[in-house]
Amino acid sequence: MSGRPLVDVRIEGLATRGGVPPGVRDVSVHVRYGEFFTFLGPPKSGKSDVLRAVAGFLPMTAGRALVDGHDISAVPPARRGVGYVFQDGALWPHLGVAAHVAFGLEQQGLPRADVGRKVETVLRRLGLAGLEARRPGDLTIEQRRRLALARAMAVEPRVLLLDEPLANIDPVARKTLRLELAKLHRDLAVTTLHATRNAADALALSDRIAVMEDGRLLQVGDPDALYHRPSSRAVAEALGPANFLPVRVEEVRELGVVVETEGGHRVPVAGIGAFREGSRGLLVLRPETLSITEAAMARGPGIPGRVALRVFEGARHIYEVEIGGSLPVRVEVPSTGDTRIFRLDDRVRVEVSSDTVVLVPEA
Repeated sequence: MSGRPLVDVRIEGLATRGGVPPGVRDVSVHVRYGEFFTFLGPPKSGKSDVLRAVAGFLPMTAGRALVDGHDISAVPPARRGVGYVFQDGALWPHLGVAAHVAFGLEQQGLPRADVGRKVETVLRRLGLAGLEARRPGDLTIEQRRRLALARAMAVEPRVLLLDEPLANIDPVARKTLRLELAKLHRDLAVTTLHATRNAADALALSDRIAVMEDGRLLQVGDPDALYHRPSSRAVAEALGPANFLPVRVEEVRELGVVVETEGGHRVPVAGIGAFREGSRGLLVLRPETLSITEAAMARGPGIPGRVALRVFEGARHIYEVEIGGSLPVRVEVPSTGDTRIFRLDDRVRVEVSSDTVVLVPEA
């Protein structure tokens, strides 16, 4: 698998008809050369429709898609040079594993010997060696996903489109395949557009992420920036678990603001520019950025409360702390030999760092 020269993809003002109501509206992104770019969002957010439009499976009502500077919007799907991996695999029940991978190569007119060598290479890379004669019905879900990916990669597409390729796989197999997909992209560096509703997949695989909701882009950025600096509650929720506390801005400082929770507790927030005194918003607190201490020994900014729940998961303790006036605050604490374990009804203080907490608009 030598790979083709890297290309970029530009999506400009994309709108669609059909697909998920109300359709994709005014989506514009630039996917860079060799980038792994993910569209992340809940079901019916339009993320898969973007991929289908780029592939030519879904009509565009506005905008265009360019690959390496060439407008492909009116090019038939088979001539766009893209490989598409469907969520369900879209495998042929009557063909074996090797025949699936060979199909696209044979359509390209490659000599039989070259087809055989490429099939062998791709199956070995995707962990399917030894399964050449098996049909999809004889494979596990994970193996079927590997086969769909192998079929798409065999023809060395200029652009790879992955529509929820890891969905509905058991957690252990999902982590394994996620890691292998990351390695595959690292080795081949094919420009990739990926759609998923799973935050862990998006964070682990992506160079950049576009969060979508109701057919529109909400925010685009690298995984770390989106996770730690979301622009809205919807973006924060899309990237993983978070606590959301209603607050009011009580003080505006040179390097941030001080907010007050519904329970009357003041918390400093760094780097805020758009909020004014009296503004209302939501404090975004990632569970793993928080810590808890015994209430009587607490120092610095924090929120007092009562332990309402503790769950041990081996590598971490998960607490729910009732703080009054809001939903319980979830706190995740690494499990180490010297970790203090709190019990139900213990009075504690949830400690908050001004550098890790984020304030977003209330709406």
